[in-house]
Amino acid sequence: MANDLKQEKMAGLKVLFATSEVAPLVKTGGLGDVSGALPAALCAIGVDVRVLVPGYRQVIAQLAQHEAVAEFDKLPDFPSARLLSGVMPNGVPLLVLDCPELYQRDGGPYQDAGGQDWSDNPLRFGLLSKIAAVLGGSASPLNWHPDLVHCNDWQTGLTPAYLHFEPGAVPSVITIHNMAFQGNFAPETVQELGLPPSCFGINGVEFHGYLSFLKAGLYYADHITTVSPNYAKEIQRAELGFGMQGLLSQRSGDLTGILNGIDTDEWNSATDKHLVKKFSAARMAGKAADKEYLQCRLGLDIVPDVPLLGVISRFTHQKGLDLLLEIAPRLIGLPVQLAMLGSGEAQMQQAAIELSYRYPGKVGVNIGFNEALAHQIEAGADMFIMPSRFEPCGLNQLYSQRYGTPPIVHSTGGLADSVVDCTAETLRDRTASGFVFKGMTAENLFVTIRRAVDLYHDQRQWKVLRKNCMAKDFSWEASAEAYRAVYLKLLGR
Repeated sequence: MANDLKQEKMAGLKVLFATSEVAPLVKTGGLGDVSGALPAALCAIGVDVRVLVPGYRQVIAQLAQHEAVAEFDKLPDFPSARLLSGVMPNGVPLLVLDCPELYQRDGGPYQDAGGQDWSDNPLRFGLLSKIAAVLGGSASPLNWHPDLVHCNDWQTGLTPAYLHFEPGAVPSVITIHNMAFQGNFAPETVQELGLPPSCFGINGVEFHGYLSFLKAGLYYADHITTVSPNYAKEIQRAELGFGMQGLLSQRSGDLTGILNGIDTDEWNSATDKHLVKKFSAARMAGKAADKEYLQCRLGLDIVPDVPLLGVISRFTHQKGLDLLLEIAPRLIGLPVQLAMLGSGEAQMQQAAIELSYRYPGKVGVNIGFNEALAHQIEAGADMFIMPSRFEPCGLNQLYSQRYGTPPIVHSTGGLADSVVDCTAETLRDRTASGFVFKGMTAENLFVTIRRAVDLYHDQRQWKVLRKNCMAKDFSWEASAEAYRAVYLKLLGR
């Protein structure tokens, strides 16, 4: 009877997943990863999902087979566009918003080749939001009609507003991947994008005199989710609410934090094509070979008994890399080695490069991004450093645990939700999975790394910690089930 009831609830659950990027077609960060993995996980548990994404040049180029399924040439305030139907590499149905004048350009999804925001981003993502709302409205041109629209970050934040003013439209959910990015534009944008003037107020889309795409989503969406339970609490406070904490506190009953998952096929030390030697929790010998390879690749001394600390990060203030660079000379003296991969602020990049010159054989730095090297650092490092000042969810701390590389993290957002601090008690009960520090200071970070290094030299306890890490389940299945529960509750099923 229970199974029959579950099937009845699931029958016909259709979701339009609107996003500005989706891996592997186009990706600039965690939003792309989530947009590629979560819809696939939802499909796997029986939800009928369609992913809507702009037709950037790289997206169109990767559409092996597609057909035009709708034309939009009579939308006031917007250029003509059409909708292409295709399939993601993972089998998820894909809807591509084809408007060459807005999306088929050199550069990235949000910025030109010189790193400047596209001046017409309000129109580009206003159109994406509008089309998502049209597909969720009563006059959708498609035979397939969603039960709800799931929006993501500011780029689709106007969708709930458009749906709100559309009679007979379906409910909406918006997921916050990072509150720091809000999509705030000049007030005249309200009229240019066809929104009613009445919505431009504190009870609407207005934010400090600007039209805010994100605030529109947070105000008008029927439910709000974010990418970890702890971050859902943090954004209701001034420190991480970025000015919208009052609205989020008022809507706390409609706010759910769901920890992201990871692609456990892509990030699997037993099958990873990027590793010179594969390994598993039962057969860990390969990890030593991967450490040696990483040391060789980055020009580090080949020393098996000195802990190797891995870093894969944007070189920014948010990520706390300034603290790591500050204490690096003290760390080298413990001793440890550092393997760093990433890019970001020029001054921070230069400091990392100078550190590698100052400590040859002990610090290896690769500026940029290299997918293979990222996997090799996760596998070859002994521990992973992630001292973010704030982190909505984070993925590398999840990858690290899966690869038996205990992470060292600041107690914030998804880092606090996914890493259990190693203490005598958590080692005994087999829940320890890394090292967590509170208080964002260089000294606290140093003390915590030293604590990890001390445990590293107790090989019996270190093996216990690594096995704990690798036993944790960070697959998308649990997250998908939590999103499905939100959908069903919202629909009253």
